[in-house]
Amino acid sequence: MANHIKQVTLRHGEFPTTQHYPFNLPIFNQTKSLLFDTPITLFVGENGTGKSTLIEALARACGIHIWCSSGTARYQVNLYEKRLHQCLRVEWSNGLIPGAFFGSEIFKDFAKLLDEWAISDPGQLKYFGGRSLVTQSHGQSMMSYFRARYKIKGIYLLDEPETALSPRSQLELMEIIGESSRAGHAQFIIATHSPILLACAGATIYSFDHVPVKAIEYEETEHYQVYRRFLLDRAHP
Repeated sequence: MANHIKQVTLRHGEFPTTQHYPFNLPIFNQTKSLLFDTPITLFVGENGTGKSTLIEALARACGIHIWCSSGTARYQVNLYEKRLHQCLRVEWSNGLIPGAFFGSEIFKDFAKLLDEWAISDPGQLKYFGGRSLVTQSHGQSMMSYFRARYKIKGIYLLDEPETALSPRSQLELMEIIGESSRAGHAQFIIATHSPILLACAGATIYSFDHVPVKAIEYEETEHYQVYRRFLLDRAHP
């Protein structure tokens, strides 16, 4: 089993502010550290609780580039928004391991960049399913990426990968993640709202609805409970 990252500690004494996001979130001020003692770790919680923020910060702290466009001008700029990674201490099992970040909101940016690379070097596509991701539907291109990329040794951080996936595709992604983690070369840290992905066998589930962050069982997640109530009694959800 792969546990490339053993623990992540939030260095509260190095927070540059406690007045601005994300450093003003209680979850980051009151959580000291997170253990990663299983090859699959899942972050669950309501929107705005800090799951995606921590996933992105972890990627930067691990030296993983986030491929996305530079974006457009903003009316208000938060100078602290992308600085959480500077206050994280990552403890590795056997030294730094390369990996990749997947974000559902920015995947199209990566697919377009890959197409540009393929113009001069078509061989680049063999690492991502063998054909252009842009020529496939959003969900199909994501699955091509997952099938190809997660065969490679690494640390993989995913932010809500279920967004464009059907339930069947989510089941396939769960199988890919399980096979890669059992092979002993891949570690996954995933922020998700999917009750299917939350069911990954042997995974640790951290709830961001608790302050500080708390490990919970699958059946304790609100996602499981809400879906179960609805499926058992659709007339009174």
